[in-house]
Amino acid sequence: MTDAPRRTALDALHRGLGATMTDFAGWDMPLRYASEREEHVAVRTRAGLFDLSHMGEITVTGAQAGGLLDHALVGNLGALAVGRARYTMICEESGGILDDLIVYRLGESEYMVVANASNALVVLDALTERAAGFDAEVRDDRDAYALLAVQGPASSAILKSVTDADLDALKYYAGLPGTVAGVSALIARTGYTGEDGFELFVAPADAEKLWQALTDAGRDAGLVPCGLSCRDTLRLEAGMPLYGHELSTSLTPFDAGLGRVVKFEKPGNEGRFVGREALEAAAARAEQAPPRKLVGLVAEGRRVPRAGFSVVSADGTVIGEVTSGAPSPTLGKPIAMAYVDAAYAEPGTAGVAVDIRGSREPYEVVALPFYKRER
Repeated sequence: MTDAPRRTALDALHRGLGATMTDFAGWDMPLRYASEREEHVAVRTRAGLFDLSHMGEITVTGAQAGGLLDHALVGNLGALAVGRARYTMICEESGGILDDLIVYRLGESEYMVVANASNALVVLDALTERAAGFDAEVRDDRDAYALLAVQGPASSAILKSVTDADLDALKYYAGLPGTVAGVSALIARTGYTGEDGFELFVAPADAEKLWQALTDAGRDAGLVPCGLSCRDTLRLEAGMPLYGHELSTSLTPFDAGLGRVVKFEKPGNEGRFVGREALEAAAARAEQAPPRKLVGLVAEGRRVPRAGFSVVSADGTVIGEVTSGAPSPTLGKPIAMAYVDAAYAEPGTAGVAVDIRGSREPYEVVALPFYKRER
């Protein structure tokens, strides 16, 4: 017998809106409300409202909280300013990626680590184990928060209408405590769509009140509820990796083209951290001759590639593998991210195709991201 999926504090609301629900990482989540294409376009042109309460929040506190995170993660989190956030990763000793994370520094000795839903327990267990010998506490706060996101060009105006927080002063990858529609929240300028937007961490008991207030505030601006399906196409267009697709324990950050998140220069403990030796070796390999690179692929036809499909050269030789693929509402064509041999990774490389069920469909190699918003 398998456990039933968990439900967020907004579950009844989603069902009342007619959402199509799906089991995602052990959670019953809205996949779409009506048309996933219309939801995608709304985020690109107006605004969308998401329930992301499946994400895993882990609080790290104590005098050596920063030191613990510097030891446990690949980034230099001890240098993170209070009120700022940073994208980082947690790796195995072998250098393989356990998860990609966002870490918020909430106070001098308090951090919040946000993990992907599928890896939340893995990250919690790893941080707890790696905390040995540090004056720091790792706390499972996955049930303490609901997480709502407002994303899109109208998101700032919508949120300003229901909060007195100074959003103009809130930089990208920063967060501040505030009140939104009478609800206490951590207001973060972060997101996974490629658009300007905000993520709001609140108590689960306040989630429905906040959702309704944001819906009312965004009605004239064209805000719509959005599910996980359009979130995936939005992040794909923005070239953002998804764990289990572009990231895994079989890849290091350098293999994924994200070596920039690894900081070898860290204070304390002579700069040692979990996975350092393996990651130094991976960095050297990547500098000499990376075996494969993550690239974008844009279809010349209409057939959509899916994760696991082979990328082939003109003579049919397998030169890579698709990691994510979908129709792009913004480009009007199928797109994909794929790891390909370095010799075929240059944008404009000719003769590249995707084997879609025995048919070689031509694709253009392009630089990532496919879409980048105007600042």
